[in-house]
Amino acid sequence: MAQQEPEELLEMSSETWDILEEHSLQPLWEIEDDMGTVLEDPEADIWKWEDIKEAIDAIEADVPISELPPGFQRRVAVPINTANAISNTIYVGVQTVSPGETAPSHRHGANALRFAIDGHEDMKTVVAGEEFPMKDNDLITTPQWEWHDHVNDSDETAAWLDVLDLPLVLDSLNAKNTFEYHELERQPVTKSQGYWASQYGRGRAESDLKEDGIPGPFEGNQEPTPPYRFQWANMVESLEQRADNNDPDPNDGYSLTYVNPASGEPPLFPTMSFRAQLMQEATDPHFHNMTEVFFVIDGEGATHIGDEAFEWSQWDIFIVPPDEIHHHEPDGEATLLAITDKPVFEAFNLYAEAEPSS
Repeated sequence: MAQQEPEELLEMSSETWDILEEHSLQPLWEIEDDMGTVLEDPEADIWKWEDIKEAIDAIEADVPISELPPGFQRRVAVPINTANAISNTIYVGVQTVSPGETAPSHRHGANALRFAIDGHEDMKTVVAGEEFPMKDNDLITTPQWEWHDHVNDSDETAAWLDVLDLPLVLDSLNAKNTFEYHELERQPVTKSQGYWASQYGRGRAESDLKEDGIPGPFEGNQEPTPPYRFQWANMVESLEQRADNNDPDPNDGYSLTYVNPASGEPPLFPTMSFRAQLMQEATDPHFHNMTEVFFVIDGEGATHIGDEAFEWSQWDIFIVPPDEIHHHEPDGEATLLAITDKPVFEAFNLYAEAEPSS
């Protein structure tokens, strides 16, 4: 008996497919088989939140998580720019979990995180035995080879950004993403809330300091990233303090990089870096050879990329491709989350950034 393809097991309306195609979005199960086959240069582009919201609402109405086939049990709308992701190194998707649903526990070799868009205390990502509440703009790491599942015990749908280095692994390196499902839909909660945060930044157990390597079957020369919840209330306080006490960076405004809690230094992951930037005035033009993806946390404005101006507002997603001269022009005050592949270039001493000469 021939095995059915994942899309043949699902029933999504033609209206939903039309919405996805119109807005350059695809569901996760449609793109996974294409990864590792085609590389295209990313282009400057923007995905408006109202279009993403229309798509994820349609997918949610058509597809319960329980009906998704094994290996695809995440309900995600994925912005498509290159062959199958937003870039050749960074994957961004918008995932939803409806009230009472669980996105089943699994683990994989890719580095990943969640950035809460429309969250609340009763929406939790469970990582390495601890429940992490997902309140608005919280950033939660799901490091390599750590079990993680998403549980919505509230009466409201929750949405967040998924960010992974899958295209780097599958496309650019043409390698495999080691993957495993947990035997249980929900992993056992074995740690009290706040456990992982308590073990980093205050004190470290000597036995932990002597452990080498990255979790699971992976080895490298970088400090492993621990499970961790960066609460937005703390980050926004740091941004405001910086704005009150320092001059802005000419290219990024008041900018703070998320650090690896194990080392106290960036990058957050060996393959991806993240920063929050508060802007109150236009920035200076510059260019670099990394890819930058931006998520608009709040505010509105425009980013000039090459000869185009991309107007953005809250929860929009846009990309600045490598080597494009660009600058930001907020309308009042705005806060962005920046996602980059800068650590990959820095690892080989290949990172370059400069102001335009004319």
